Amino acid sequence: MTARKDIEAITERIRERSKPARGLYLDRVEQASQKTANRSVLSCGNLAHGFAVCSPTDKVALSGEKVPNLGIITSYNDMLSAHQPFENFPQTIKHAAREAGGIAQVAGGVPAMCDGVTQGQPGMELSLFSRDVIAMAAAIGLSHNMFDAAVYLGVCDKIVPGLTIAALTFGHLPAVFIPAGPMTTGLPNDEKAKIRQLFAEGKVGRAELLDAESKSYHGPGTCTFYGTANSNQMLMEIMGLHTPGASFVNPGTPLRDALTREAAKRALAITALGNAYTPVGRMIDERSIVNGIVGLHATGGSTNHTIHLIAMAAAAGIAITWQDISDLSEATPLLARVYPNGLADVNHFHAAGGLGFLIRELLDAGLLHEDVQTVWGEGLRPYTVEAKLGGDGSVVREPAPAKSGDEKVLAPFPKAFQPTGGLKVLSGNLGHAIIKTSAVKPERRLIEAPALVLDSQQALHDAFKAGELDRDLVAVVRFQGPKANGMPELHKLTTVLGILQDRGHKVALVTDGRMSGASGKVPAAIHVTPEAVEGGVIGKIQNGDMIRVDADGGLLEVLVAPDVLAQRSCIVPDLSDNEHGMGRELFAGFRELVARADQGASAFGIV
Repeated sequence: MTARKDIEAITERIRERSKPARGLYLDRVEQASQKTANRSVLSCGNLAHGFAVCSPTDKVALSGEKVPNLGIITSYNDMLSAHQPFENFPQTIKHAAREAGGIAQVAGGVPAMCDGVTQGQPGMELSLFSRDVIAMAAAIGLSHNMFDAAVYLGVCDKIVPGLTIAALTFGHLPAVFIPAGPMTTGLPNDEKAKIRQLFAEGKVGRAELLDAESKSYHGPGTCTFYGTANSNQMLMEIMGLHTPGASFVNPGTPLRDALTREAAKRALAITALGNAYTPVGRMIDERSIVNGIVGLHATGGSTNHTIHLIAMAAAAGIAITWQDISDLSEATPLLARVYPNGLADVNHFHAAGGLGFLIRELLDAGLLHEDVQTVWGEGLRPYTVEAKLGGDGSVVREPAPAKSGDEKVLAPFPKAFQPTGGLKVLSGNLGHAIIKTSAVKPERRLIEAPALVLDSQQALHDAFKAGELDRDLVAVVRFQGPKANGMPELHKLTTVLGILQDRGHKVALVTDGRMSGASGKVPAAIHVTPEAVEGGVIGKIQNGDMIRVDADGGLLEVLVAPDVLAQRSCIVPDLSDNEHGMGRELFAGFRELVARADQGASAFGIV
C-alpha cells in the first residue's frame, strides 16, 4: 500500500533537498561496504590485540573472514532504572551469537545520564550535549573495525538519538537496537503530579513528596509516562530498527530475554557474510524518517525529537526541517492518549494493542510508507503484530488485535482523539519556536498576557514562593539556549505554571530552552530560535510587554512597535556560573560550536 499523496509530497521535498548530502553519504557507505569482513584489513598485530582475551575457539574463528562478529555498544549502568537491566544483556547476546554460529564482543560503553535525576540541577546543562558524546563514544568502540554488525543497548532521552547518529555514521554495518522495556506500573502519573503541586504550594512536606516519587519510579525499566525515553522506543520500532513488537515488553521477563536473543541472531543474519546484507545507512532513508515523524505525532510524543530527529537524519545525509515536522503533524491524527496527554501509561498503551495496532491503523490510512526496508526484511507490514512467548521459549508473533483494548488510550483511525498530532511551529517577530498542544485544552491555546522576564528557572520559583505570580502572565525564561548553557530542560516550571493555570489565570511559557518530553497542559513556546545569547529578540523583551502565543494560528509575537523593538538592545547577563561545576567547564567547546535548535543543536558537523 502506498502512502497518501500529502505524505508522499513531503517525503519527496525532503528527498530533493537532501540529494547532494545523501548522495555523498551513500557513496561513502558503498565504499566502506566493499570489504566482506572488516577484519581482513587488519594487520596481524591489530588482530591479535582485538581478540587477545577471546577463547582459543573464538580466536580461530576471528582470524578468518567467514564467522560474523557482532559488536555490542552498551549504555549499562546500575544507578539508572532504564539502563540497569542491560547488565546481563551482553552475556545473553554472546550466548545467542554462538548458537547462531557467530561471535559477539562488547565494543564499548557509552554514558547514560538521567534527566529525571538532573532536572533543575547543574548537571542538566550537560544533558543535550551528552547526545553528541554518546555518538562519539560509540564511534570509538566501533573504530576498531572488528565487527560485521552492531547491536545498540539504549533506551532513554539522549542515549538513543546519540546511538542512532553513531549507527548511521557507521552506515555500512547492519544495526539492531535492543531495548530494555518500561518498568511496571506504579503510582499513577496524575496522582504524582498532584503531589508535586501540593508540595510547591507548601501543603505537603518533602517526606510525602519523596514517597510519591518513589512509588512512581519504583523499579527497573523506563519511566512509564510517554516522554522522550518511550518516544525513542516507538521511533526505533516504527523506523524498523527494533525487531517487531520489542519496544514495550517489561524487563526481567522471559519474553524480554527471548526478544534479546532473537535480536542478536537477527543482527548476525543480516551481515555481508550472508544473503540478507542490510547496512543501516542504506536501510534508513527519507521514508523511514517520515515514518518516525508520523509515529511521533500519532502518539503525542516528545518535543525533544524536533531537535533529535534533525540531527539523526543529518547523520544519514537527510535534511529535515521544523516545517516538515509541522506539516506532517497537520496530516497526522492523534491516536494515543498516554500521560501527559492522558491518564494511561505505556503499559496500558501496550496492553490496549500497542505499536502493532497503531502501525496497522497508520498503514491502512496511508500515513506511513509501507515499502521501507527494516532489520526484519522488506516492508513495514510485519510490524503490525504482537510479540508473545512460544512454548519453546522463542518469540512468536500474532496479528495485532482487530480492536483496541481501550479506546480511551488507543483509538482506531476513524475515532482519532484529534485531527492533528499537536506539534506545531510558531513564527513571528520573536523568531521560530515549537509548541506541543496534544495535552493543552483548546481554550488554552491562545494566550495574550504581559511578560514576566526571567533569566533562570530558579527566578520563577523564587517569584512564586514570594507570592508575586498570582495573575495572568507569559513567563519569558531566556538565556537557556544551547550556546548559553547547553539548553537544559525546564520541566520543573510545569508544576508552578500548572498551579497558576489551575487558579484560573491565563498562563504560558516562552523560552529558548527545552521542556521535558512530558511537557503537558500549559502552553509552552520552546526552543525559541535565535536564542537570546545570539541576539534573538527574546532577549529584548521587557517586563509588561504583551506577548501573544497562538498555538492554533502558529504565531509567537511580542506586541511592541517595530521601531521601538529595533532600538532595544539585548543585555546578556553574567553567565559565568553556567561555565563551571558538575563538569560544565569540560563542555565549553560544545557551547561554542553548537548549532541552533532548528538545525539539530549538534556540536559537530556530520555530513
